[in-house]
Amino acid sequence: MMAACSAELETLRAKVRTLEHADRRPVGVLPFGVPALDGVLPGGGLALGALHEIAGGGDDAVGGAAPALFAAGVVARLQGPVLWCITRPDLFAPALDQAGLEPDRVIYVEAGDEKALMACFEEGLRHGGLAGVVCETSRLSMTASRRLQLAAEASGVIGLAVRRWRRAAEAADFGQPTAATTRWRVSAEPSAPLPVPGVGRARWRIELVRCRGADAADFILDACDETGRLALPAELARRSAAPGPRSRRAAA
Repeated sequence: MMAACSAELETLRAKVRTLEHADRRPVGVLPFGVPALDGVLPGGGLALGALHEIAGGGDDAVGGAAPALFAAGVVARLQGPVLWCITRPDLFAPALDQAGLEPDRVIYVEAGDEKALMACFEEGLRHGGLAGVVCETSRLSMTASRRLQLAAEASGVIGLAVRRWRRAAEAADFGQPTAATTRWRVSAEPSAPLPVPGVGRARWRIELVRCRGADAADFILDACDETGRLALPAELARRSAAPGPRSRRAAA
């Protein structure tokens, strides 16, 4: 009797799982092209059809330059138009172009407040005809992030929530739980040294703060180039015997 009940229960669970995934499009991952980074991500890259959180460290928690360029580099390597949702009109399009995201691919939406911003973000993810949706927001509740995650799963469109705050002290909100698949922190590091006076290629400390099915990790990498790609710093790439430019720790 117990065995029959267990079998029926398992059959019911299987039907529920089928219904839950019925409207989801089959999607894969987008590799970064840096083996050390891809190696810590499930599937070997950033999950498509999912929500991801990105924030800046230090002063960039307010300015948001590095996380915005990191997001631009991700969607630049996908095909199709990109929806970029903002409340502050301070996005510098030429910088996005230098990170590989051409201006004619971007549709900008300036919302009046956070509520309208979230509505635009969710509607963009549900559209299905976009390469990705980027949204600069200071708030991301569990309820809102769950809706965004479900919308991304249904359409197969990647969603990138770039977290920006009015004051650095407000960045503590980044520690609150959300339904995002991954959580990143991107901070500026000293640029690559040059043999002559000048400024070399920008470098970032990229922290994988949280990821489903993976450990947290951090990396020092060259920032996105004109194709949207990150790179291992040259001096580290030459150290064939080195263990890799990352440290791993318990996931948050």
